[in-house]
Amino acid sequence: MKNQNRKDRRKKASFKLFMKSTLLIFLLLILAGAYIIHQTYQAANDSYVELAREKSDYRPTKVSISRDPISILLLGIEDYADGIGQGRSDTVILATFNPEESSMNLVTIPRDTMVSIPDRGVEDKINHAYAFGGYDYTINAVEQFLEVPVDYFAAVDFDGFKNIVDIVGGIEVDVPFDFEQNSDDRVAEKLQFYEGPMEIDGRHALAYARMRMADPRGDIGRNERQQEVIQALVDELTSAGILLNIDDVVREVGHNVTTNLRIRDTLPLARNYAKMDDIEIHHKPVETTTKVIDGIYYEIPKEEELKDLKNALMNHLELNNIRTSRLQ
Repeated sequence: MKNQNRKDRRKKASFKLFMKSTLLIFLLLILAGAYIIHQTYQAANDSYVELAREKSDYRPTKVSISRDPISILLLGIEDYADGIGQGRSDTVILATFNPEESSMNLVTIPRDTMVSIPDRGVEDKINHAYAFGGYDYTINAVEQFLEVPVDYFAAVDFDGFKNIVDIVGGIEVDVPFDFEQNSDDRVAEKLQFYEGPMEIDGRHALAYARMRMADPRGDIGRNERQQEVIQALVDELTSAGILLNIDDVVREVGHNVTTNLRIRDTLPLARNYAKMDDIEIHHKPVETTTKVIDGIYYEIPKEEELKDLKNALMNHLELNNIRTSRLQ
């Protein structure tokens, strides 16, 4: 009888220990979740800017990010080292999302593409729009060029991009051929790339995405590498292991990313596109021909191909029944 009582007491003690341990783990998970949410909100607050409009003029009504197809303009900003001016947009990519189709289009606009910059009243390279008037000028230029709305934008500077790649532990890319490219810092180190799968850090990722002169396909090859880098980085940022580095990631986002996406917008977006492997991604380049005007190289869009691209984007955003002219 005494032995039985001892066994019962030991079972009760073990059960209490198990419950205490379970409750402690549960509490830690709650605290960790609350901390991550707090940090994410803080980063979102630090990054957020408001556009001087409620909706794009290319939409009849305000978009719902949880239900409607949307577009996000992605900008990679080259800041000047001397701090004069606000740099230029070295990377200009329009991403369109359709939740019903679980599909995404990535449209890369070559940095030297000649477009109308409506706020300036001139035709110039697309990357000069940011130098003239920041993201507002760039958004307006992209909308007029593609005749589709830009609902949201996200801009990241070079330092932020490199740091985020390093924080996630680097990315893997499939290098198409051997080449070398100078790093973007003052060292200007010649970074080496070798054909085939390659693990690269932030400095190499930026150089890989920016290289153009050594690519026999010029801007076309560069655009494809930029999209490859973005997709690889998104895969890392949506992996379970990112939770171990959440502090560093949100700090970089807060310091080096500017966007008009609020935290309440990103949550439904994340739900709709949580499984990146299940999303059908289409890469749609802006096809151009090179032309020298007054000694300056420009990329001139091919008219028929640009018309087809506009129609494809309109269909993807389910705006095909709306005239492509600016809506009032």
